[in-house]
This record gives sequence, structure tokens and C-alpha cells, in this order.
Amino acid sequence: MSYGLYVGKNHTDDGVAYLAGYGDEPSSHWLEVVPRRQYPVGATITVGVTPEADLPGYLSELPQVAETAAHICVNYTYYKGVPAPLTNGGLNEYGVAVRDIWSQSRPELVAMTPSNQTGPNYSDLARIVVERARSARHGVELIADLIATHGYSTYGGNSHLIADPDEAWIVIEFAGGCGLWVAERLGAESIRASRPGYIGEVLIDEDQNGSKPAFLYPEHFTGFAQQQGWYQPGEPFNVNQIYGDGKGPGAGATWIEQEMTQRADRAEKVGVADLIWAVRTERLTGDTAGYGQVVPLIHAEFSEVRMLWHTQVGAIAAPFVPVFMGNTSVPPEYRQHRYLTAGESARFVDTRHHEPGVRDTLSAIPQGIESTQSATQVFKRLLYLTLEHVDDYLARLTAVWEAHEGRLIESRQEVLDTAMTLLRGGRSDLACRYLTAYTNTELLHVLDMAAKLADGIEVETHALYGVSDNPIPSGAEQLW
Repeated sequence: MSYGLYVGKNHTDDGVAYLAGYGDEPSSHWLEVVPRRQYPVGATITVGVTPEADLPGYLSELPQVAETAAHICVNYTYYKGVPAPLTNGGLNEYGVAVRDIWSQSRPELVAMTPSNQTGPNYSDLARIVVERARSARHGVELIADLIATHGYSTYGGNSHLIADPDEAWIVIEFAGGCGLWVAERLGAESIRASRPGYIGEVLIDEDQNGSKPAFLYPEHFTGFAQQQGWYQPGEPFNVNQIYGDGKGPGAGATWIEQEMTQRADRAEKVGVADLIWAVRTERLTGDTAGYGQVVPLIHAEFSEVRMLWHTQVGAIAAPFVPVFMGNTSVPPEYRQHRYLTAGESARFVDTRHHEPGVRDTLSAIPQGIESTQSATQVFKRLLYLTLEHVDDYLARLTAVWEAHEGRLIESRQEVLDTAMTLLRGGRSDLACRYLTAYTNTELLHVLDMAAKLADGIEVETHALYGVSDNPIPSGAEQLW
């Protein structure tokens, strides 16, 4: 389902807006810093879903742009009928960040969805936004144009939370194959959580040609609802009631909005540590959280210093580490490994069994990468050890990660000052080498910490409790 949280810049201690959250998928996740890429005239991208999807469809080709933006993202390998790799969050060099979040459409719309649907799926839309959008509003326009021109391949409804340094937009894409979508603008005073993505009452009489409309939607948005008998003119147009599941925000979203509002009302307002807490809290985060992100949406003199805070698995068991747009690589430990990668159980790291042109014979993971530790596997082990006896270990582990993150937060200005000195001196090559060395050192340091912490907890667990074979997992109580 995934989780997104936006906090407007008037609520933060540094005057910067933030987008935070995680993706909810069970397959392998890995970190990528993707450079700008150029494509020849006539290049295309493959989008959509296959007949194996719950709501089946067909893959199709879309024109690729001449150049895609540098961006940081997390990829993963599996959702039924959706070709890998998939993504649902990231940040690009223009300061546009996106989170993909489930949003259920009403049953009648799901039933209307044609069995031969084509067009971009939820992951395609998220990736296209980070590859092309120059602003959050531009991201909305890209989604709207893609749906109008090429259609939309749905699995029952979805949403995106797109943000830049000045504003954010919640965009909901509805099932049904009818080209229905709606977007709500968030600003400096907003605090908004999505899980699922929702929009309430829309001001349908607002001038959509205004400089800063609060809502955007296609021309047939209200007329279609009227034709179906779901809406009568003169009534409030509540999107969630008319086109959604009618349930409004989830309990977890309501709770975290209240918590962040209380923190914003303090003299010190909301800081990075508060955003980290909002993604880590055990009431919202567990094994389903495939990773964690906190993105400061800054106006940057140089794109290289844009960054996000990243955790390799759910933040309950992993620390946030800064990853910069200027990074030229990530450690092989944080790249894709066979652990939890869909399809890898049927493959070999061995060419003797490889049949050219035959799927599922040779591993998709380079042997050299697979020879390194999988950061995901190391942090997952720590997660399971912690949740097995959550009352004994969670608070202790959280204290360790918070203390380490506190030191990273304190040192961030020094890191930025060093990089900016090099960039202003015309040495972007040295700035990128410096940022890459810094990030990779920190990523490997916390990986080593996690392995040692897991060893210690395992020793205690064996001595105090033994190893449980209870098939019902243990853990903290969650709101969703």
C-alpha cells in the first residue's frame, strides 16, 4: 500500500518542505543513483501490465524523451503482472520528489476496467515523473497527459504524492479505463499523510485557469459522475465518496497527521529527526516497509547537493543515511542481490546451466555483486531478531540509530559547505567524488553496525529464550 507524508515549509525548523515515506512490497529493494541519460530519436519505453495482472492488460510502447533527469530511486522486483524493475519513490535533479501510494477506486469503476487495458501503470508514472518533471505541477501535467493520450493500466486505483520546494500535489488515478484523475494542491501550511491516498471535497466551481488552483481534473470529471448517478449538481463533490472507497483517510494517516501537527506547534517546529521518527515509528512501520525515505525539498544552487535520507529496509531496524544527487555510485552491498528477488530461486550463478534465449536459467545478478553482503538481508535479520522480542530490544535499537542519525544531522552542514566550496570553485568532479566517498563510507559503516547488533541480539536471544519456531510472527501493534 505504501505511505507518504508531506510537511510544508512553514512547519519546519529550517524552512524547508519535506516528503517522507516508504514502499510496501515484499520483494527485493535496492538503491540507485541514476545519471542523466540521452536517447536517440524514435526511442521508446515499455509500459503497462500483462495478462497475469489481477486486472489484466497488455504492454505497449511510449515515446521516450531525448534526455531524462538524474535521480535517486529505490527499485524492486515484483508486483503481479507488472514487469520489473518497479519503483514508487525518488528525487530528481530539479528538486521534484514523488511517492506512489495505493488508493482504492469504487467497485463499479474497478468492474468497468477493460480486460485489454493499456497505458502506463503506477510504477511507470512514478518513474516518468522523476525522469522528466521540472516541478510538482509539471509532474501532475505529465500524468494527466499520459492518461489522456495513452490510457492507464490500473490494479484498482492508485495515487501519487509529488512535491517540489514550493508546493506538493496529491494525484489520484482511478480505475475504470475512463481517463479519470484528480489532483489537490498542498502548500507551505500543509501537513498531509497518505495511506491510502485520498482527496475529500473538491471545489468544482474554482477557476481552473487561476495561477494557483487548489484542484485539477479533466473536463469530464464531474459530468461522468453525474451520468453514473453518483453525483447531483449543487451537492458537495467529495472525491473519496464519489470515486473512491468512501472510507476517507486511514487511522494511521489521521494519527500521524495529528502527531506532526502537535510537533509543528512547538517553538522548535518539525526537524529532520521528527520526520525520521514519523517513518520509523513501530505503530506504522514493520516488515512490510521495504525501505524508508525522508526528502528535504531544497532550492539548490547546484543539483549535486540535493539529497534524501535513505534506509535499506523498514526504518524500525535500519538507520537513515544521506544520499546525494552528486553520488556517482553506491556500495555493491546496497545494489540488487538475489535475496528476495523475484524469479531468482529458479536460476543459477553458473553458465553450465544457461541456455541462451531461455528465461530462468542464468541469474540476473552479477556474480561479483552476489559475492558481497546483501545489505537488505543484514538489516532484515536485525529486524526479525528485534521484533521476536520487541519489548526487550526495540527501544534499545532505536536509541542506537537515533544517536547515530543525530551525529549525521549535526555534520550535514559541514558536508554541504565542503561540497559547495568545490562546486563554486568549478570542481564538480571533486565535489561528486567527495559526496560519493562520504555517502558510501556511512552506508558501509551502518551496515557493519547492523551486523554486529544482530550478532549481539542473537546471542542474548539464544541464551534467554532459545529460537522460536512459532509460525505466527511477533512484533509491535500497528495502526494499519
